[in-house]
Amino acid sequence: MSELEAMSVLAPRRKTRPIWVGSVQIGGDAPIAVQSMTNTDTADVQSTLRQIQELAELGCDIVRVAVPDRAAAEALPGLVRRSPVPLIADIHFDHRLALASLRAGIHGLRLNPGNIRDPDKVREVVREAKERGVPIRVGVNEGSLPPLPPLEEGEMPPPKWKRMVDAALWEVQILEDLGFSDIKISLKSFDVPTMVTAYREMAKLVDYPFHLGVTEAGPPRSGAVRSAVGIGILLAEGIGDTIRVSLAADPKEEVPVAYDILKALNLRQRGATIVACPTCGRIEIDLIPLVNQVEAYFQKLGYPITVAVMGCVVNGPGEAREADIGIAGGKGKGAIFRKGEVVRVVPESQFLSALIEEGHKVIQERFGQAPPMATGTVSGLDEVIALTPVEGPGPGRVARRQQP
Repeated sequence: MSELEAMSVLAPRRKTRPIWVGSVQIGGDAPIAVQSMTNTDTADVQSTLRQIQELAELGCDIVRVAVPDRAAAEALPGLVRRSPVPLIADIHFDHRLALASLRAGIHGLRLNPGNIRDPDKVREVVREAKERGVPIRVGVNEGSLPPLPPLEEGEMPPPKWKRMVDAALWEVQILEDLGFSDIKISLKSFDVPTMVTAYREMAKLVDYPFHLGVTEAGPPRSGAVRSAVGIGILLAEGIGDTIRVSLAADPKEEVPVAYDILKALNLRQRGATIVACPTCGRIEIDLIPLVNQVEAYFQKLGYPITVAVMGCVVNGPGEAREADIGIAGGKGKGAIFRKGEVVRVVPESQFLSALIEEGHKVIQERFGQAPPMATGTVSGLDEVIALTPVEGPGPGRVARRQQP
């Protein structure tokens, strides 16, 4: 399949009106933006700034901070002034915290229509945001929906996705009645089918940009899978303008998952894409620790190249040839490929250093700059991995790290 054919598998991107969160465009023809949220006490300015900086270094375009009380709101001016990326204030229950955030210079607001239900209070916030040119996310969560109105006898409650859409439309109408259109919308649920249906139905009704996410997705492994399925389905359908992967983990773990989702759909590239075989009885090199070290090294560099690490002759040469650089390992030695050509054959003890050396050459040619080596001499990098052959009980070798 050609690259053009592969791209045609995805639906055309949904047309949305652009808005700006600080210097970052959301919607329109802008790239899909990646967001995360701090988990520090927002009132602790130094800790919060440190985490914002870490997220920015990973490629996070926008960071959201919780504003649950006056102390958090009072910390915002210092955070806004020193943040390397635009900040969004996450507001629940008390509209006065939204007003304080706007006066602190925040770049965007998230309002929850499930717990700020007084239209007059919402209007007060909207007027202030409009005057300051600050966008508002209408952020609906399945877990905090407005209460159901009384049902007629025998009447069934509407499905959750319908309640989510209705909650968003209620607040959108208030904003539109005041001539406010710097709006983005999120409709988050832990249940992927509910979340997907809500976004699909809302997409038929408005042209505002969408913030995608699976709320409370869970710990890193299961949360990443759940997020990839929910967010990935919608992105493949052309729906979505910014994404946040929600994990019960350090926020720094969310950003790489978000980029992996975007990379898997060829929507946005950041950092290396690692191609690696899953290992089997044919493996002839100590693959798993090598893959881990290659991924850690090239992701840290941040350049969007494809690196293949293959463990045998079945798929190795073909996959490695498709990558910018790669290695196809054999017994005790491996062929280093660069742009589809074998550049050298090296012993197993030099797999990592040879791959890194060729990777730096490709980066220099493609991007016009040579990143510094991350660790001393190239040859010294191989010492990080113990590449000791271990005979397995079956017809192949077991890939394992040498025990100290």
